[in-house]
Order: sequence, then structure tokens, then C-alpha cells
Amino acid sequence: MSGDAAPGLGGPDSGSPGWEAVVVGAGVAGLVAARELARAGLRTLVLDERDAPGGAVRGHDVAGLRLDAGAESYATRNGSVAALLTELGMAEDVVAPEPRGAWAHLTSGDGPLPRTGLLGVPAYPLAPDVRRTLGTAGALRAALDLVLPARVGTDAPTLGALVRARMGDAVVTRLVHPVVGGVHAADPDDLAVEAAAPGLREALAASGGSLARAVRRLRASAPAGTAVEGVAGGVHRLVDALVADITAHGGVLLTRTRAESVTRTADGTLALGTQDVHDPPRPSRDLRTQRLVVAAPGAAGLLDGLDGADLRDVQLDDGAPVTLVTLVLDEPALDAAPRGTGVLVGPGAVDVRAKALTHASAKWRWVAQAAGPGRHVVRLSYGRAGGEPVPDALPTGDEFLELALRDAATLLGVPLGRDVLRGSAVVRWTQSLPRPSAAHRAAVAAVRQAVDPMPGVAVCGAWAAGNGLASVVPDARAAVTALLADSRAEPS
Repeated sequence: MSGDAAPGLGGPDSGSPGWEAVVVGAGVAGLVAARELARAGLRTLVLDERDAPGGAVRGHDVAGLRLDAGAESYATRNGSVAALLTELGMAEDVVAPEPRGAWAHLTSGDGPLPRTGLLGVPAYPLAPDVRRTLGTAGALRAALDLVLPARVGTDAPTLGALVRARMGDAVVTRLVHPVVGGVHAADPDDLAVEAAAPGLREALAASGGSLARAVRRLRASAPAGTAVEGVAGGVHRLVDALVADITAHGGVLLTRTRAESVTRTADGTLALGTQDVHDPPRPSRDLRTQRLVVAAPGAAGLLDGLDGADLRDVQLDDGAPVTLVTLVLDEPALDAAPRGTGVLVGPGAVDVRAKALTHASAKWRWVAQAAGPGRHVVRLSYGRAGGEPVPDALPTGDEFLELALRDAATLLGVPLGRDVLRGSAVVRWTQSLPRPSAAHRAAVAAVRQAVDPMPGVAVCGAWAAGNGLASVVPDARAAVTALLADSRAEPS
């Protein structure tokens, strides 16, 4: 049930104090948390100020195709997403990307990214695809990692510093920076090692300090097959399945409803002040609940003052604004997938504004089948990585489409004019990619420390767990497990 379908604040008896659990935020983290609570038999309400659930995992229609508007794959590490899909009856819909590889667009020309690597760090520095992109000198410098003393790089605070110490600047600039910019919209010199690559430091210690061997170890310990997977029909189908399961177990979902304050009542329950954000607004009212999960990026502001917590000075990273442009093109020259599954743009490239391009119909067989022969789907990402100069504002309307077509033609190496464009869509995301810098990790730790002693309160979400479903899903489940085990959540 959505807020649009409900009277007032929405839902049967929504004004009563009878909610046993309330979740703020209907991104995947919030929906996973709500599903766990509802399946545990708790009367659960989900609030979100946006017009539809899903957060950065949503779908849209472009030229008659139902496509992902945000996330289009997930990391296979830890197996948490695949397990959730199996529980939701979607195991047979899990698909692997086509094994075509991806490319980097660099100031000195294009080159393939390592087929065996981690965030651009090559597992085999002298492999042909690595040598092609780095050049002989760069590849030889990277291979020194295999013989350098184990202590080299051990004190590196960031991913960029670690890779530079072990493998040299060329690997950072030509391989790691394009990948990290595409994945995190950030500079590798701004990212803490533990946040960017969980388990890498442990793998380094177990591999005698060699970064290449550590990458091999991490890849070997991952589930068999590709490092990422998708869902036939789009990852956004996960959101639909979660919402259906929540409502099937008695949960209620209200969109266009913002949680603005939380206070503790005399009997120990939690009172939420809400604001309806319809236009015109509908009447809002306070809610009461025994348990609260905050899965929205505004957690620090919402929980400031609750039970004496002082979170006024906590500064969580807002994430780089990301604009995604999807183009549906009738161009048989793209049948050959000239740049594999896509292109990541390295630092210093001035001939394109895009930071990345995904050739979706070359990456996912289901997209190619839905599009049909000779029709292709490409998606370009625009957003500034940390440390880069602020670019001029992106154009709008037809001028933006012209820019996207020019960038796509440059990155794919195929001329593309307006005559081949069959449809397009522009989606702007904010707060979708918090950059896991050391400062952001410290801010998250401060929020978690403040929340830990609060009876009946938990937090989760990409802002806390890190980007990607493989981080978000287990963190949301762990938050609910702890909340359900908290006997303090029961009102006195």
C-alpha cells in the first residue's frame, strides 16, 4: 500500500500507537529491514518522502523497454544478494554479464581493463590486457609488487596510496582511478582501504604483502564465476518483490511522507513527528512505535537529541550527484560491442564529460533480447569524483542529449547522430553514492556509537554500510537481528 492509496497519513489505523516497528526510508536497506520485521510478526510501517520505493534501485521505461534507472548489477561477494533473491523466488532470474570485458578511456588512448582484478588492481600485472593499457614500463613497475618487501604500503591510509606504493602511479591513474570513479564517484586517494575494498588488508597480510596476490586470494574466495550478477528484467524487480512480500505479511508502505522528529515518551515508546509532502499536503499526525529503523541518509539529523545523543556536528558525506542518461539507438555498427560491456573514463580526459558508459545490450543478454536486432541500449554516467575541479553545469534538454550522443560516439568509437536515437531518459540521483572516505567512516561510527545504547533503535543503509547491495543487504539484516534481540524495545 502506498501513501497515495491511503487516507491522511495512510493505512488502516495509521494514527494509532499500535505500530510495533517503523522503518524510515524505503530504499533497498529499508525494505529489507521492513521485510525482516514483518516476517517476524511485527506490525510494520515504512515511510519514505519520495514518490516510490526503491531508492537508487528503480526502473523506468525508455523507448518501450523496461530498464534499470539506477543500479543494474550487484557484487557477488558474501552471497547475500543471491540468497535474498532465492528467498524471494527469483533464483532462476539471476544472470551473469556477457564475458566481453570493459575498457578505460585515457588521455593516451583507450585500453582494456584487467579481466582479473579488483577495482582496477590487476591480479596479474604482466597479463596482455594490463600491458596494453599500462605500457611495458608501467606493467613492469606494477610487477615489482611481487618482490617488494611486505612492509611497503602497510601504512597507506587510502586505496590510492596503497596501490601507488605497491604497483606505481600508472596503475592508479590508468586502471584504479577510472574504476573507482565509476563505482564510487570518488578519487582513490580519498577512499579508506577498508571501505573501498573490504578484506583487502587481511588478504595482503596473508599474501606476504603482495597486492597482486591479495587480489587473487580475494577473487578465489568469492563465489564461482563473475564478480557481479544481475537480474533478468532488471535489478529493480528486487524492489517489487520486497514490497510484495512486506505487504503480504501485513506491512504498510507510505510514500511522500517525511519523518521529521523522534522523541522518547514516558512509557519508553518512540514518537515520530511526520510531514506529508503531497502537493497539496494531506493532514499529518504523530506516530508511536516500539522499534525504529532509520535507513535514510538523514539519520544523524533525525536522531539528534534522542536519549541525549548529540549528533549536531556529525558530517556524513552527501555523495557526489550522479546523472544517468540512457540512450536507445538503432545502430547495427554497435553489434560488434567495440568496447565490450562499457568504458570507464580516466582522469584528465577532456574530450568527454561522461565518467562512464555501460553498453547495456552488450553486457546483458536480456537487454539485447528485449531490444531486438540492431537496437542498442547505452547508459552514460555524469558526476564529479572527489578532488576533481568542479565542471561547468551540465546542459539540459536537447543540448544534454547532444552531449550524451557525442560522448557515446567518442567512447564507443562509432559515429552516432540524432537520426539513430529512438528514445532517451535522464535520471538525477543525489545522496546515492556516499564516498567512503576516512572522514565519512568516522562520522558513521559516531552515529552507530550514539544509537547503540538507544532502546529499540537501529540504523542501516548505504550511507552506513557502504555502496552496493552486497554491503546494504547484510547490514540491514544484522540491524534487525540486533533490534529483535533487544529486550529494551518492549515498552514499560
